[in-house]
Amino acid sequence: MSDVSSTRLNPFRNAPNLLTLARICLAPFLVSAILEKQFALGFYLFIAAGLTDALDGTLARLLKQRTTLGEYLDPVADKLLLSTLFLVLMHMGLIPVRVTVMVFGRDVGILAVAALLYAAAGRREFAPSIFGKANTLAQVAAVAAVLLSQLTAARWVAEVRMSALGATMVLTVVSGLHYAWLVSRRVGTPALGSTGAR
Repeated sequence: MSDVSSTRLNPFRNAPNLLTLARICLAPFLVSAILEKQFALGFYLFIAAGLTDALDGTLARLLKQRTTLGEYLDPVADKLLLSTLFLVLMHMGLIPVRVTVMVFGRDVGILAVAALLYAAAGRREFAPSIFGKANTLAQVAAVAAVLLSQLTAARWVAEVRMSALGATMVLTVVSGLHYAWLVSRRVGTPALGSTGAR
């Protein structure tokens, strides 16, 4: 059997999916570093996780190794990592409770609705929206700024932290409402079977 056929049969062997799995595996080490107040290590691990997120999609396009598994695994890895970090940082008093509740509530709601739609009608074509992508970017910036603020008292870091947390709250609401609108429009239409929602 050729290498191409092997990759098609086993999506876990291609580089983009391996990077996504590596990001998931980084999560417990990142959480442990933060809980132990090793913020420098936590910041660097978070940057490493961000790099895997940037690289997996790029490699999937360049190597033509897009898979259905990867389309679902990538957003799930993002949600798992970011939601967990928001909970941990809230526990340590570094992120306001209201922000974490909004972020976690939105992600749980979206995953629950997606699971129900798939179970009921086999729907799985909710592609990442511009609001969802912007929300993810704001969350990444917020977590990075919060971690960095534990390493330096620079004013610009504090300002980025405040701005990113504010943007996260706004975009969490906007992207959640947009997702609800998409669901209301698409329920009852034939499933196309493309990608999962981010």
